[in-house]
Amino acid sequence: MKKVIFSQHILKNAKREYCRFYMTERINKVNSLLEKEISTILLRDFDFPGSLLTVTHVSASANLIEAKVYVSVIPEENMEKIVAVLNKGVYTVQQKINKRLNMRPIPKLIFVKDKETIKAGRVEELLEKIKNQGEIEK
Repeated sequence: MKKVIFSQHILKNAKREYCRFYMTERINKVNSLLEKEISTILLRDFDFPGSLLTVTHVSASANLIEAKVYVSVIPEENMEKIVAVLNKGVYTVQQKINKRLNMRPIPKLIFVKDKETIKAGRVEELLEKIKNQGEIEK
C-alpha cells in the first residue's frame, strides 16, 4: 500500500513540475512576441522628435492579465514625458495588438521606465572614467 501512495505522490509532483515548466515557457514566448509587436507599433505610429525610444523587455504576469512594457529613452530628460504619452495612448497600442495577435487573453499593457539601462549607462561612464585615468598615469 505504501508503494502505491508513494508512486501517486511522485506522479503528482512530476505533473505539477511539468505544468510549471510549460507555463514558464508560454509566458516567455508571450513576452517575446509582445515585445516584438509593441516595438513595431511604436515605431510606426508614435513620433518622438529628438528622442530615441527602445522597448527593452516585456514582463507579463503569470495569469496574462497585465504586462509591464519596459522602455528606455535617450535623452533621459524626456523619459517621464514619453512614458506619460505612451500610457495615455495605450488604448491605441492595445487595439492594434488585439487585431494582430491571435491570442487570448491579451494582457493589459502598462508602460514603465527601465531603470536598469540608466544604471548600465552609469556603470559605462565610470568604467570609461577609470580607463581614461589609467591612460593619464602612463
